Amino acid sequence: MSADETPSATPASSPADHDHGYKLLFAHAEMVRDLLVGFVDEPWVKELQFDTLKRVSASYVSDDLRDREGDIVWRVRFQDRWLYLYLLVEFQSQVDRFMAVRMLGYVSLLYQDLIRQGPRAWRPEGEEATPRTRLPPVLPIVLYNGRPRWRAATEVAELIEPPPGRLARFTPRLTYLLLDEGAIDETAPMALKNLAAALFHLDKSRHPDTIEAVLGSLMEWLTQPEQDSLRRAFTVYILRVLLPSRAPGVAVPQVANLLELRTMLAETVLDWKRQWLEEGKAEGKAEGKAEGKAETLNRLLTRRFGPLPEWVAERAKGASVEQLDIWFDRGLDATTLTEVFGGH
Repeated sequence: MSADETPSATPASSPADHDHGYKLLFAHAEMVRDLLVGFVDEPWVKELQFDTLKRVSASYVSDDLRDREGDIVWRVRFQDRWLYLYLLVEFQSQVDRFMAVRMLGYVSLLYQDLIRQGPRAWRPEGEEATPRTRLPPVLPIVLYNGRPRWRAATEVAELIEPPPGRLARFTPRLTYLLLDEGAIDETAPMALKNLAAALFHLDKSRHPDTIEAVLGSLMEWLTQPEQDSLRRAFTVYILRVLLPSRAPGVAVPQVANLLELRTMLAETVLDWKRQWLEEGKAEGKAEGKAEGKAETLNRLLTRRFGPLPEWVAERAKGASVEQLDIWFDRGLDATTLTEVFGGH
């Protein structure tokens, strides 16, 4: 930043910002490799030929003309075939109960696109395709960053009423791999110089010292010229997504690389600590207020409807103060829980 350049205050980051930031980072093969090695506990991961990782175009249109361009799809050589990885980044305040159905649709679109391209699109070079050539396997991954822990079904069949008799064999099935950042421990992979673990550690950070330490690790790990794009991606993510989310409204100097970013943090660490302390106090008060209103709502509904099902507590747990007030007002006159929550 030049001497006459004034840092501007940045607004708090949004879920869309996080989504774009993650897509920028996971457009790099090193990030995908470390995600699989560090957080997919399956023996076949050791058989993947990571030097064959290749980003695949994810631009296809469904029958209702909704474009899926921008999703993250990679392929990697596994034994004598290709394995496709469909990575869906999910940043939202509420867990999507029907994620398994969404993922079933996305994987179906991927297969339809591969079919249009023909077997050469998924068969290894030099291997002749035949009319009986099968489609490649796909690993659907949901990378979730929301605050409430993910409790939605990961298998489509779990969302469908059990059909009678032999009708059960027609029930669609698809299971996705869930990576819930808030529920995983990234410390062990982090010690092994894992880039995905560093990203998760940054996202969980609530203190500028933690960010500065992770920046130091990234500077040690990303030293090769060919890693310049990944260094820039981390710089953009921290500067435009992470820092604004930790201290919205604080003036953030525009820096060009990880070294300048680390220097900026070191020089302004006292200002960041003061800001984050104030934000933490405010957040704590808001959370305490929401918890109190949730308890009051539960007492009201229990008095009116008797013992409450588990989903009521789950809905109230992650709700805002404003939403809790709406449900409380409805609960005074509603005749059913469905009327209170508008369905669940």
